Amino acid sequence: MDSAIANTQVDHDTAEHEHVVLPQHRHHFATEEQQREAGSFGMWLFLLTEIMFFGGLFFAYLLYRNWYYDAFVAASNQLSVPLGAANTAILISSGFFMALAVWASEVRKKAMLVVFLILTILFGVAFLGIKAVEYHEKYEKHHIPGASFDASQFINPSAYGLNEKPLPPDMAQKTQMFFFLYFAMTGMHALHMVIGLGLLFWLLARAQKGDFTSGYVAPIENFGLYWHFVDIVWLFLFPLLYLINRHPLAH
Repeated sequence: MDSAIANTQVDHDTAEHEHVVLPQHRHHFATEEQQREAGSFGMWLFLLTEIMFFGGLFFAYLLYRNWYYDAFVAASNQLSVPLGAANTAILISSGFFMALAVWASEVRKKAMLVVFLILTILFGVAFLGIKAVEYHEKYEKHHIPGASFDASQFINPSAYGLNEKPLPPDMAQKTQMFFFLYFAMTGMHALHMVIGLGLLFWLLARAQKGDFTSGYVAPIENFGLYWHFVDIVWLFLFPLLYLINRHPLAH
């Protein structure tokens, strides 16, 4: 009799345990671990498509640089290495604080998680601010591809105070292709930053409620992968656009 009562109590406790559903646990997953693994797998698949997308842009850049080498070198010399280097340091710092945010969520430190997310946001905003300064400079110099693009500064650089070898008119026009790819690649990267910042504000709001310091860290971990991917893309963009063959045409 006692054994039967004990078994009944065990079955009752097991049933109660099985019917406990945490807020983040979706009904179509058997366990939270399964849900977490599925989310991580989905994020890696998404990042794979992002790699293919940016890979196409990198391939186009390298192809056109090979075709119009002198034009790409002359146009690259118009980019500000100090601003690009500053943005590189800022983005690396932002990625560092994002990694600390993931760690804080895993050790269930709510206050630290909130602080690290705020620092990640601040450094991300600083990156976009510097990029806006660069874009404004390109607007003032008429480096934006289109009807307002001015190639004369590459045909007669001395008239603009540039210590560069003059380019033939047809090659000077090809500098427009460099700036098209520059805006396409850095603009798409900046768009990913803007989307990431929007998600960071959403994560911050949830972190302040304690959603990610009770054992549920999947959103923080998955976003960390996304943010680090954005960092890595910039680490390729910076040397390709700003540093390769710097000033080989100078007198």
